[in-house]
Amino acid sequence: MAHEKNHDYHILPPSLYPLLGAVFGFIMLFGAVIYFHTDSPWMLLAGFAGVLYVMYGWWSETIKENFAGDHTPVVKIGLRYGFILFIMSEVMFFSAWFWSFFKHALYPMGPQSPAVDGVWPPAGIETFDPWHLPLINTLILLCSGAAATWAHHAIAHENNRKDMVNGLLIAVLLGMLFTVFQVYEYSHASFGFSGNIYGANFFMATGFHGFHVVVGTIFLAICMLRAMKGHFTADSHVGFEAAAWYWHFVDVVWLFLFAAVYIWGG
Repeated sequence: MAHEKNHDYHILPPSLYPLLGAVFGFIMLFGAVIYFHTDSPWMLLAGFAGVLYVMYGWWSETIKENFAGDHTPVVKIGLRYGFILFIMSEVMFFSAWFWSFFKHALYPMGPQSPAVDGVWPPAGIETFDPWHLPLINTLILLCSGAAATWAHHAIAHENNRKDMVNGLLIAVLLGMLFTVFQVYEYSHASFGFSGNIYGANFFMATGFHGFHVVVGTIFLAICMLRAMKGHFTADSHVGFEAAAWYWHFVDVVWLFLFAAVYIWGG
């Protein structure tokens, strides 16, 4: 009786995953620096593979905890708060790229960008027409977000796993289509990443967003596979809830990119 659990918190057993995650993250960062200077990507790829291993193992343990009944209402609140803090950190990450873009657009003259010569976009830069492929991509991503919302409503309010799978399938396919169109757009860009501040800001902002779209698509695809295996119920779907929040965050960031970079910045 002295060791009987009489609280709703879950005491985690010792795990090497936090340490391994830090080690592999450092290896990936150090490998990126080496790659930039020597064109040797092997340490970067090794660190990235290690990070993927940690993600798979750590999140597998989290899923097992849920099946074991360790995710009490109090634990679920903690998981939600943790993911909200993660999204807030992502908001600050993208704020840096928007800050850089607006700074150089509003004040194109300065010691950091003398070649701009007070013109934005810089002379010789042919920007994308926002009302063609960027608009199509906007509609694709919004429809994907609507499909994810349908899936969330199906499981949370109706406990309908079939509609959840269908909604996630649509969301994943549209996310993949967005990535295909983004790659197509990049291949037809009249400017490059280096040599001008506009290209650097454009590709960093939209490129990191594209990376988040890929991550979010994988996130939703894994949730779809888990739903097909019967992992989610109306009372227990925190993992999918996090994926839906992440996907809506990606939607909102793209709307700001479309309005600021493609329309206003062009």
